[in-house]
Formats: sequence, C-alpha cells, structure tokens
Amino acid sequence: MRGRLYESEYEEALIDLLQSEGWQYTNGKTIHRPVREALLVDELKASLLDRYADLTPQDADEIVTRLRHVPGQTHFERLRNTFILVRDGFRYTRNGDGAKFDIKFVDFDIPEKNTFRVVNQLEVGYGLRDEVRIPDVLLYVNGIPLCIFELKNPTSENATIADAYEQIHTRYMRDIPHLLRYCPLSCISDATANNTRVGTTYTPYEHYYAWKKVNNEDPSAQRGIDQVRTIVKGVYEPVRFLEVLRDYVYFPDEGFDGEEEIVCRYPQFFATRMLRESVLDAFREGSSKGGTYFGATGCGKTFTMMFLARQLSLRCAELGSPTIVMIVDRDDLQSQAGKLFLRSSSFLGLGTAKVIKDREDLKTELSLRDSGGFFICTIQKFCEAIGELNTRHNIICFSDEGTAHRYA
Repeated sequence: MRGRLYESEYEEALIDLLQSEGWQYTNGKTIHRPVREALLVDELKASLLDRYADLTPQDADEIVTRLRHVPGQTHFERLRNTFILVRDGFRYTRNGDGAKFDIKFVDFDIPEKNTFRVVNQLEVGYGLRDEVRIPDVLLYVNGIPLCIFELKNPTSENATIADAYEQIHTRYMRDIPHLLRYCPLSCISDATANNTRVGTTYTPYEHYYAWKKVNNEDPSAQRGIDQVRTIVKGVYEPVRFLEVLRDYVYFPDEGFDGEEEIVCRYPQFFATRMLRESVLDAFREGSSKGGTYFGATGCGKTFTMMFLARQLSLRCAELGSPTIVMIVDRDDLQSQAGKLFLRSSSFLGLGTAKVIKDREDLKTELSLRDSGGFFICTIQKFCEAIGELNTRHNIICFSDEGTAHRYA
C-alpha cells in the first residue's frame, strides 16, 4: 500500500508544482462528459466564444466538430494534422451569411487569453465494454489535451520510466488513440536520479531527454525532484509551454514517408534563442557576423538550424521574411541536409526549399525573389561573396564549422 500511496503523493506534488506556475487544477472525476470524449468541450467552446465575440454557439459547435474530425489515414497523420490545425488555426466560413473568421484554438501572442488546466484521474473510455484507461496527468489548453504525463512509483524497483514509456506508446496508443491524437508532447518520470524526461508520442525511448535548465545560464539540474521542478519551470510554465509548442515541435511535410515527430532538447532551445537575437543584432548594426554556435558531435545542430530558420522566418518581422542559404563543404552533407530541409517547407515557413546545382542556379534564385526561400549548396559553388551575388540585407547564411573555416 505504501508504494501506491507514494506514487499518489508524487502525482499530487507534480500538480502542486504545475499550479505554482499558473495551471488551474481539476480532478478528472469531477468533469461531466461522455467517457470517450478527450476534449473538455465546454471549456473549448467557452474559449472560442470569449475570444471571438461575433461567433454564435452554433459556430462554436461546428469549429469543435472540425477539430474532432481532422482527417488522416493513420494515427500519425491524424496527430500531425490535428497539431498543425491547433497550432496554426484555420479560416472558418459560417453557413448562411458567409461571414469569415480566422480561428485560433490557442492564442500564442497573448498567453493570458488562454485557459491552462492540469487534470488527473480522467477516465478515457474505449472498447466494446466501455473499459477505461486513466492517464496520470494531462495538460489542457482551452480544453485541448496537449501533453500527457505518465508517472511511476519512485520507491518501486519494478516500476521504471521504461514502463511509463510502454504505457503511453503501447497501451494508450492501442486503446485510447482518440486521446493521443491531440497530444504532441509526453513526459515520463519516476522522480529519481536522471529519470524525468520529455518527448513526443513518436519519440523512441532512448531519445526522451531530460530538460535540465530553466534559463540558459542556470546550473544543470542533475537528480530527482530537482529535475522535476526544473522541467516544470523550463517546459511547462505556460508561456514557455506555448513557445515550445509553437516553434519547437517538428513534423515533416505531408506526403513524406516515415513517422517522425521531434521536440527540441534544451540546448537546442537556448541556442536557437541566442542565435536569433545575435542575427537580429547584426541586422540592426549592419554587420555580416550573425554569430557562432559551438555544439558537440551528435547534439542535433541540424535541427537547431531548422528551429532557427523557423524563428527568423516567422518571429522576426524586421527581417521581412529572409532568404536563408545553408552552405556545406561536402556533397554528401548537401544531400544529407537536403533530406531534412526539403521535406520541411511547411515548418520553415520560407516557401521554396531547394538544393542548388551550380553558381548560376544560386544567382538566379536570389534574383527571382525579394524575400523567402531556403537554399542548400556547397562552398565550391561560390567564386564570389554573397554580397556580390545579391545586395539584399536579409540574406542569411548558415554554415558548419568546416565550411566556415574555408569561407573565412
């Protein structure tokens, strides 16, 4: 009994930490809803009607139906398409008078306009006999579940975060995919050692990652409950949570093979932030030196460049939608980068993504546009500086260390 009680105490402690960061708490047993319903429908409708004064209750019903029935032939496709709908919103046209509304399920720009709710002990029905699964903790924004926590007893040698992983990725995926289709993020924890980690519902177990800093200058949280506090403040503080959801959860473009969903690691998150500010400072000062990032082998520098490109494209209005040229020093790196970036046009938000064939091809592409575009080429294609190819000030070059040495 003590082990089960202690797990309950850990759940309560996590909820207390989340409440201290601004999440409202509700016990799932007190929520009146059909047992198979994953959304908090009343809260979602109230959010829509509060933020869009001209919507009617019938409009809200139709918008919720749109969210509930996002298409996709596989669970992965439904998850990706649902997440993109939640992240980006859509244009709703009312039947009858044809009135149009640009609907955002989440207000990323004004976080206080959202409702952040932590729920535990929510029964989610499935199967012909109305069996239930009860996730430990769910995080809802405006009635939409966006993260699932699975906790294991810290005092039991037989309960590990590997078991928590299996609970989400095997049992819940099998039994309650109608809940997981809304959840891009997941967290597994037993509150011991290095065992609180964040990932996605498509992250392999070995790639779940401890988030060890709230801010970049902080010392790393190393163990136990200290790491739990850090991950709550570093990922799940409401404003930070929205930032991660908006720009640091990656799905490849529709139509590409494979099921891949990536959430940033904390070094990538802080590096992206710092590089973005360094590029903006250089732009304001008229400097060509945007900054240098040193990362160890295997730290995910290519994804850091991906997150940075999205930030520069969508969150830096003064750049006016830059053109980004990624320069590598080997053909195999050009092909390797191309495999990632050419299937990421939607995430990058820059329009055309292309591997450059030769110098004339690069000149042509730069001359055809005043903004946008992501181009990958080798250093050998340069016989002149970028400034001689095009004089625009919002062309940004990314390069790896070998290329930077040569280019210098």
